[in-house]
Amino acid sequence: MIADTFPSVETAMSVPRWRSLLFVPTHVPGFVERAHERGADGVILDLEDSVPQNQKGEARRQLPECVAKVGRKGASVLVRVNHGLRALAPDLDAAVISGVDALVLPKTDSAEWVVEIANAVSELERERSLPLGRIRFVAQIETPGALQRLEAIAWAHPRMVAMALGPEDFSAAVGGTPEFDLLLTPNLSVLFAARAAGLLPLGFVGSIGEFSEARKLHEAAVHARRLGFAGALAVHPTQVSIFNEAFSPSAQELEWAHRVVAAENDAAAQGRGAFALDGKMIDAPVVRRALEILAISQKA
Repeated sequence: MIADTFPSVETAMSVPRWRSLLFVPTHVPGFVERAHERGADGVILDLEDSVPQNQKGEARRQLPECVAKVGRKGASVLVRVNHGLRALAPDLDAAVISGVDALVLPKTDSAEWVVEIANAVSELERERSLPLGRIRFVAQIETPGALQRLEAIAWAHPRMVAMALGPEDFSAAVGGTPEFDLLLTPNLSVLFAARAAGLLPLGFVGSIGEFSEARKLHEAAVHARRLGFAGALAVHPTQVSIFNEAFSPSAQELEWAHRVVAAENDAAAQGRGAFALDGKMIDAPVVRRALEILAISQKA
């Protein structure tokens, strides 16, 4: 199917700063009520795995109230829908409402699937007089087959804003366990495809279920940022502060970035494109990294 066309709202919207996206089961009132206090950059109201089949209908009915509650302090509001067609249709009907910033698409395995969902969302936006194209997509990559189509998925539609590997589902799909050796290559593949398309790469190399060992999780998140990831999905509130810190520039990094930019300005005034700082040669790629660090800090 050909992708729906519309005036590009996305081109006027900046890429969000999502260091942490916290999953919250929509059918549990206590979790929803406290979600806005957790400090996450975004809250994902889940209609998929964390909601039992016999409670999905009630979760959909509660969604408008939940959207208002979790967004009270300005966090982005996302909704994870189901993959199966029978559940997806009522999910979209419930989730395409004012206040929802993005949909999380689990088990995304093709560009065609993204386009089908995008066209359905556009129909609902028109019917409800919502801004056309405002709701964006986060694709979860959870099967080995999807790895072969990452580029197409990343470029599938202007609604695409981020991609993340689902480590637990991916590991199960290949008959393995979510360990570093298994997850490094698929995580890097998602990272490269997302960056090439101008999307946010989300995730870290490890199990998303890790929350009891804070030091280990912090090390994994810091490593992910050094690889190029922008943030991660959190399944427990204790992970939020860890991700917020790990995916933010440190004071030392900010000080270095400011000095690089200042030195680059001095070098440019002298007609030099490269210069030395702290015993290291600095040229355009290093300056770009410094500018990106400063840009990230200004989004805080």
